[in-house]
Amino acid sequence: MKVFKFRFSKLTTGFIIAGLALAVAAFGVTLYNVITFDYEHTADPTYKIVGFAAMFFVSTLLAVLLVSLLVSSYYAVGNKTLKTSFGLVKSKFSTDDMESIILDRETDKLAVHMKNSQFIMIAVKPEWYEDFVTELLKCNPSIEYTVNSVTNKPDDRPKK
Repeated sequence: MKVFKFRFSKLTTGFIIAGLALAVAAFGVTLYNVITFDYEHTADPTYKIVGFAAMFFVSTLLAVLLVSLLVSSYYAVGNKTLKTSFGLVKSKFSTDDMESIILDRETDKLAVHMKNSQFIMIAVKPEWYEDFVTELLKCNPSIEYTVNSVTNKPDDRPKK
């Protein structure tokens, strides 16, 4: 089974890293408040303790989700299947259900179209497109592969 890592944009990677920093900061501030007994001087410390527990839970959950996005986002091709993993969300598609693969050079996007009118946009490095398509065609040689090339648009034609 060949694995292709998911390609995040720089902006998305920045947001994930910022979210991780926010989760770590929230966990750290909450831990500091618990260690310094910040809840000691309240009339009913129950609410503070529940708030601290909720903040520990939320910051830990956020960190786990964001780390899983960075570590476990990939496409795996083999055994007549295409497996997609986006963090904790995983799906599986049969290559027998695939009709066509379209590489649009103008937008530099790769799309896999299924028989049931479903499609998947593949987000890997552009230099991996050919390897990815080759692996899918090994699993199902009847998939139609099309490359839409960049053509002259009406506004781009040279004037006579």
